[in-house]
Amino acid sequence: MFIAANIAIALLALLHVYILVIEMFLWDKPTGLRAFGQTQEFATATKVLAANQGLYNGFLAAGLFWGLSLGAAGSSIKIFFLLCILVAGVYGAATANRKILFVQSVPATLCLVLLLLS
Repeated sequence: MFIAANIAIALLALLHVYILVIEMFLWDKPTGLRAFGQTQEFATATKVLAANQGLYNGFLAAGLFWGLSLGAAGSSIKIFFLLCILVAGVYGAATANRKILFVQSVPATLCLVLLLLS
């Protein structure tokens, strides 16, 4: 179960790297526009805010990779960052778009369950 948890956590970390790339570098490009269903005008006006948001997603990914690098000793770090992602997803779903719940909170919860069962 430990290996399955770590694979799931690594995939979640990679997802957050992908979100970082979209929010920091592709926000106002066709990929970013499609991913977030926004207009070019909105994307242009919010590009700096999105880049900041992307940076935070990068920190979440870095935290998960840090926890993974420590093996079993990194469990508390992985739990902390998974909880951060879960809370961010719930908040984002409540304030921005329900889709965020399924993109962030559900995978973080599944990772937490796998980690706690290992």
